[in-house]
Amino acid sequence: MHSFDDFRAIVKADEPLAPHVWFRLGGPASYMARPGTLEELLGLLRRCRSEEIPFKILSGGSNVLIRDEGVKALVIHLESPAFSDVAVRDNVVEAGAAVPLTALISQTARAGLGGLEFLTGIPGTVGGALRGNAGDRQGAIGQLVLRATVIDASDEVQVRERDDLSFADRASNLDEPVILSAEFELEKADPEAVVRRMRRIWIVKKENQPYGHQSSGCIFKNPSPDLSAGMLIEQAGLKGAKVGGAEVSDRHANFIVAHPGASANDVLQLIDQIRQRVWQQFGYELELQIQIW
Repeated sequence: MHSFDDFRAIVKADEPLAPHVWFRLGGPASYMARPGTLEELLGLLRRCRSEEIPFKILSGGSNVLIRDEGVKALVIHLESPAFSDVAVRDNVVEAGAAVPLTALISQTARAGLGGLEFLTGIPGTVGGALRGNAGDRQGAIGQLVLRATVIDASDEVQVRERDDLSFADRASNLDEPVILSAEFELEKADPEAVVRRMRRIWIVKKENQPYGHQSSGCIFKNPSPDLSAGMLIEQAGLKGAKVGGAEVSDRHANFIVAHPGASANDVLQLIDQIRQRVWQQFGYELELQIQIW
């Protein structure tokens, strides 16, 4: 057992993780911390380094599946106002890593700024979106980033300028332990026109995604910009396939729905089944877009 006595106001032992992730599945964290300030976060990271305690960063939980046995680590939940501020200066928006994408898009629209509408309907937070370069066929978040503030592997706060950053399809070189915030350069736009574009995108996405929130975002990365994982899974005849309480969505084959009574193990077995079938039939090795803890 590790001692977090001096952090007991913000650290709890054996904390359930299922309520904090979209799947609503999985076991507890050995410890969970909710730092309220940057100083508390840095203190926790330094403690983890000095005592060789593994840690993981959790924010929105839309792309994380927790194993049934839980996580033997300190899970640091970034959620307080310290990590979810949004500030607008002219056409530049600075957003904390814990800001939900939905909040970022709506706040920038109200400020008369456009350019983020393509992120409408994509779950998660700014930090996760940056790490995985979230987007769709219309674009990706990386193309709008001016700079990002991170905590590096030496527990130092660093600013990564645009020239230091590279973004690819669902990937970035932002591999530092913690992303704190980012600045985005947007364009002036009529707020009503931005909202109309958001509504159009939302309607299209909702037509093709599962109902309800007890599922995750897309499970697999697309093998290429022109080839969707969902299409491969559908062509492999796996829409509606089930393992226990986990089911491949009949609305979009790259979503797995966790029905009441499902376990994380059900989802993992279904993921394995999908990967095997797609490999056997089409020769593509599907790569996970979600994280498995």
